[in-house]
Amino acid sequence: MNQNATVELGPQARVLPGFAASAARQLLDDTLAIAQQSPFRHQVTPGGFQMSVAATNCGRAGWVSDRRGYRYDPVDPVTGQPWPAMPHSYHEVAIVAAQRAGFSAFQPDACLINRFTPGARLSLHQDRSERDTCHPVVTVSLGLPATFLWGGTRRSDKTRAVPLTHGDVVVFGGVDRLRFHGVKELPEGHHSPAGPNRYSLTFRTAL
Repeated sequence: MNQNATVELGPQARVLPGFAASAARQLLDDTLAIAQQSPFRHQVTPGGFQMSVAATNCGRAGWVSDRRGYRYDPVDPVTGQPWPAMPHSYHEVAIVAAQRAGFSAFQPDACLINRFTPGARLSLHQDRSERDTCHPVVTVSLGLPATFLWGGTRRSDKTRAVPLTHGDVVVFGGVDRLRFHGVKELPEGHHSPAGPNRYSLTFRTAL
């Protein structure tokens, strides 16, 4: 894995620039294979709004959003089958990145895969659907560059705009685990080999 200098976002939050670059092609190939089993879909919020980001999952459980709320489910509601197993490439990059950021015991059991196309965005939110938020969150960026928004413990807190490019990894946990964060609207572009897409692989210990 790439050993570029880290960028500190908070006491227990780091950006690892280019950390996953050497594994990126394998990660992309595995992402497309997962989507063959559990296709990308635009989930609906509990309020009835369709998300602009398309999503799928792998691992023991997948993050699901619909009229009933946000939750983890071991079964893909689209296929009626268990989510695809987490590939070795995924598991390895998540664990090593977490170790690099100071979380040596991280063992992810779920990965939410978001596919951004131009115009897609993620509004400010907290990751709090997990059973225990003592575990960190690890997110790998692949494809088009994006602007990550890093906020505070309240939605109204000022945000920091953080550029993320292909192979960058964000890790946050501990006192920073429930910080609000999001992604600005993705601009037009093309990335080889990801095409007009940005993929984010977000690893969590959900169960």
